[in-house]
Amino acid sequence: MPWSSSLTRRMVFCWCSDWWCEASSPAKRKRCVHDWKWEREGVYLVTGFSGVAAITLNNGVAATNCKQLIGQSLVLMGEIGGNDYNHALVAGKSIDEVETYVPFVINTIISAVNELIELGAQTLVIPGNLPIGCSAAYLTIFYGSDNIQYDNSTGCIITLNKFAEYHNELLQRKLQQIRVLHPEVNIIYADYYNAAMQFFRSPNKFGFTNGALKACCGGGGPFNYNPSIDCADSSSTSCAQPDTYVNWDGLHLTEAAYKVIFKSIYEGSYTTPQFNTLCPISTLQWPGGLLSSI
Repeated sequence: MPWSSSLTRRMVFCWCSDWWCEASSPAKRKRCVHDWKWEREGVYLVTGFSGVAAITLNNGVAATNCKQLIGQSLVLMGEIGGNDYNHALVAGKSIDEVETYVPFVINTIISAVNELIELGAQTLVIPGNLPIGCSAAYLTIFYGSDNIQYDNSTGCIITLNKFAEYHNELLQRKLQQIRVLHPEVNIIYADYYNAAMQFFRSPNKFGFTNGALKACCGGGGPFNYNPSIDCADSSSTSCAQPDTYVNWDGLHLTEAAYKVIFKSIYEGSYTTPQFNTLCPISTLQWPGGLLSSI
């Protein structure tokens, strides 16, 4: 398979965000804001908005080696679209309106995937969105709303989770189109949604004895989330055992929760095609041992 199984294997982490709804011009929507690369023991980090510029990967790497480098690496793209949806929903946009953004966000993800393939990527992991209806932030924002329905088994907001599923379904259809166009490239969809739903349905099974919906660090309230009080503020409170919580600060999960997602993706059946059938390796090693969070 394209991803090297030797001791020199590498992972490339790519964070790309759309931000199309806030950019003032097409040029700004397409520019790469952060052009930098972090290299540490074979781990490569690339970040940017709306794609990855060749200069990003060439920075510090000989141009002749760049294509080979990324071709022998596992490229893990960051979970894209979350911030775009979060900013709009927190600003008071309706779920129906924000749903119209989804095709634009998906197109940006696909554009970034195509750019990485052009740069030589042969094995890419592209994640879907998390079940945002289980977020302490949204549970607080929509708390008491008349038209909100909750899943009796989880306490999550049904409409928001269906929104995330819509994003994921559209993304998977687009990724299948790329597979047809580039049969030589491994396109792996990572099902963050259902990997996370494991502990939202059964938090105690995974050691989350303080539940799955209340934030560890926040500003009080039924879900310990206050949009006017950030986690680091002096008036915020932080739990003593974050590994017993799923939610960290209302919008982000704890390291323990991300570890469950990672193990489900890396060792389990939450990828299409299944990750460990394409990349049959025993472990990913660098300082600190096995990668514990994404």
